[in-house]
Amino acid sequence: MSSAIRHDTPVPTRGDSGFWGSDVIAEVLRTLDIPYIALNPGASYRWLHDSLVNYLGNRAPQMLLCLHDETAVSIAQGYAKVTDKMMAAALHANVGLLHASMPIFDAWCDRMPVLILGATGPWDAAKRRPWIDWIHTCSDQGGLVRDFTKWDNQPGSVPAAVEALLRAAQIAQTAPRGPVYVNLDSAVQDARLDELPQLPEVARYAAPAAEPSHEALARAAALLSGARNPLMLAGRVSRSLDAWNARVQLAEKLNMRVLSQIKVGAAFPTDHPLHAAPPANRPPAEVRALIASSDVIVSLDWLDLGGTLKQALGDKPVGAKVIQVSCDLHSHRGGTFDYHVLAPADVQLLCEPDAAVPRLLAACAPRRGEAPPKLSVVAKSEAPAGGLTLSLLAENLRSAIAGKTVCFTRLPLGWNGAYTHFRHPLDYIGYDGGAGVGSGPGITVGAALALRGSGRLAIGLHGDGDFLMGNTAVWTATHYRIACLMIVCNNRSFFNDERHQERIAIERGRPPQNRWIGQHIGEPDVDIAAMARSMGAIGIGPIEKPEEIGTALRLGVEAVEQGKVCVIDARVAPGYDAE
Repeated sequence: MSSAIRHDTPVPTRGDSGFWGSDVIAEVLRTLDIPYIALNPGASYRWLHDSLVNYLGNRAPQMLLCLHDETAVSIAQGYAKVTDKMMAAALHANVGLLHASMPIFDAWCDRMPVLILGATGPWDAAKRRPWIDWIHTCSDQGGLVRDFTKWDNQPGSVPAAVEALLRAAQIAQTAPRGPVYVNLDSAVQDARLDELPQLPEVARYAAPAAEPSHEALARAAALLSGARNPLMLAGRVSRSLDAWNARVQLAEKLNMRVLSQIKVGAAFPTDHPLHAAPPANRPPAEVRALIASSDVIVSLDWLDLGGTLKQALGDKPVGAKVIQVSCDLHSHRGGTFDYHVLAPADVQLLCEPDAAVPRLLAACAPRRGEAPPKLSVVAKSEAPAGGLTLSLLAENLRSAIAGKTVCFTRLPLGWNGAYTHFRHPLDYIGYDGGAGVGSGPGITVGAALALRGSGRLAIGLHGDGDFLMGNTAVWTATHYRIACLMIVCNNRSFFNDERHQERIAIERGRPPQNRWIGQHIGEPDVDIAAMARSMGAIGIGPIEKPEEIGTALRLGVEAVEQGKVCVIDARVAPGYDAE
């Protein structure tokens, strides 16, 4: 696969065209090393758009045109999930921001840095065009997303805009990371300048790295060294291979069992003898028993540590000593409850896991003994036999990618963690964070953009609801030649909600057979393959017969290896293989 994406090249600009406030903003984006800016165009930032094209030449950052505002932010999130680095998204006025509020919330919950540029105005009412400038101007536009952004600002001058962008980049990339929003008034963008101001040295405004205290580190090492039955909960961590190897070495040194989550990216090799059970959405009984029996638990930014302990122990007190390695308590606001259940902690290491694990590895004494056995967790499927199931799809997918290096950018609800092994931090990048619907295609495209030239194939397995809401990301992928494979696990239903309706009906003594009403996506079925073809991708399907899925998957993988975008409509039987 080629590492280059399509570049829409502008004609050269005259040298006497002058300088404008938006040129300075564009130049700051370049100095911040922002590689791309995904956008759905809008008049509120037409001056910045001009500077990106005619001042920067549509390079560093290069614009990525999206057909929906949500896609722009999801692409930026997907890029960050692979690279641990920030790219930008631009949103038009209040309407674009309202459209994109869901993926902004996703990035917030996922702790992913995204620089979101917006625009408004004119703030000066005397300069507003009739009708349109009035309805697209808010008195507090950042307030629309303030509960799930780390910081927002509306600078009132060009120098203030420079400072705002530097501060936004610093805050977004300081742990715990997250999205930030800078709203650019039209007057700031359109300010005529005699010359370009000298820009600050970006390196002097870099995001700081948190380090664990020596005292807390010593207490944590003593607890782990003396533990009888220690447990590592490997949660939100980076995509660094060195950090991955350090986690493995720490577990091996302490002969410590490990659990990971399917909701977040790969954190530990799932086929390692110390990885106790397949990553899951909810812990099965065997995993809950393991947690309950552990005497020392080290949480590496585990998602919802308090909730997990409550699932394992119920209302019983937590007897284990808990070591929490996370900066997450710095990030929360009162408007959303993504901080989850308050977890007890005997030692708090206020840093990212990457900073703590190598130090723990050096400080801990080794624990001897036989490797503890893996838990026996039986996979159960709700799907009726005889049709195309998730398990059959998984079996054929393993065959299609055998010997190839892939990155799973999304797995569908109900996917059993035993179906895929993760042996590298880029084997799987996790869910979207906010548990909405529609982010998967955009995240897949953003991840594929970041993976270009790596030899790693981007493969997203999406639910049909997720794909149908976010499908226009396919056009962006085909236009810019961002190779990826999207496998739509199409059960023709918002099936998760069918299960909810079934439970409610049973609880109330009503017919559960009615669970499909208001949930089923059929009559007519959506032709997903045709939808993909209409946007320039290869569309395969619908595939309904088990004997046909292997060929379809091989063709899809071959298409991505040739640098193409492919979408497979796999008509899977309703039913989950895991909680």
